[in-house]
Amino acid sequence: MSVTAQLPEDFVSRLHELYGAAHAEQICTVFESGRPTTFRANTLKVTIEEVKQQLTDAGFEVEVIAWLQAFVLRNRTLRELEEHPLYQSGSIYVQGLSSMIPPVILNPRPGDAVLDIAAAPGSKTTQMAALMNNEGMILANDTSTVRLYKLQANLQKLGIENVKTQRGLGEMVWRRFPEVFDKALVDVPCSMEGRFNLQKEKTLENWSVKKIKELANRQKNILRSAISATKVGGEIVYSTCTLSPEENEGVIDWILHKEKGKVVVDTVEIPDELASPPVIAWMGKQFNADVAHTKRIIPTSLYEGFFIAKLRKISSSF
Repeated sequence: MSVTAQLPEDFVSRLHELYGAAHAEQICTVFESGRPTTFRANTLKVTIEEVKQQLTDAGFEVEVIAWLQAFVLRNRTLRELEEHPLYQSGSIYVQGLSSMIPPVILNPRPGDAVLDIAAAPGSKTTQMAALMNNEGMILANDTSTVRLYKLQANLQKLGIENVKTQRGLGEMVWRRFPEVFDKALVDVPCSMEGRFNLQKEKTLENWSVKKIKELANRQKNILRSAISATKVGGEIVYSTCTLSPEENEGVIDWILHKEKGKVVVDTVEIPDELASPPVIAWMGKQFNADVAHTKRIIPTSLYEGFFIAKLRKISSSF
């Protein structure tokens, strides 16, 4: 059976509309097999050089992705990595490479007040805490009690001390924290098309065009909440792990209309070999010209599909 025959028909059709038949087929082949294990150094406990040396001494072959302080495991299994003292001590954290990019783009610094509006289980939260050297404050919000427990366990294991957690709807965070934060990460729940894996049917089972539309409506309100919770002059990074324009460029187009004169789109800077142009029109709708400053990451054998937009608040929401 061909790869495309194993994927939802509507998804393949939409992918052809987005990228043309040849490129769409190429993308689909990526979903056929899993990616290698990737992980980052928890720089609160260890340096990149120390991680590389200790793993090399133990017979692990790793490739360094320096700009992400990350590694690709080339010759061992995830289970073998989890048995190493570096993993057990919280000195390394297993995470997809694309998932590491939004915190790097947001670039929180020591002393910042940061909102992580859909945080659990905490991959990006703990990454930001390391970038901040455990200084300042991160409010990690999520709707799920179970996922927050996992986040709290990760905080403890990795030695994170500057994160406060709370359970609540992201859409409502702005009411308690109006224009409080210097920066906000808005990594929203999405249809996860960029993470499809035919070896894991669970990654595809909930996908539908109807679900995309439902998610997009929620994403818009979560992003608007984060903007209202951010100070004038502050920065907001919006990200998804999907290819759907309704959840990506469509959300940015919507927020530029709703928050007209309050936010601007800054250019997302990532390595040229990863960057793919955003969609500037979809299903007959032309998006705001500033959407061109956003970036897509097309799924590859190493990187998951992702979308990243960086906004800057220039006037008050109130």
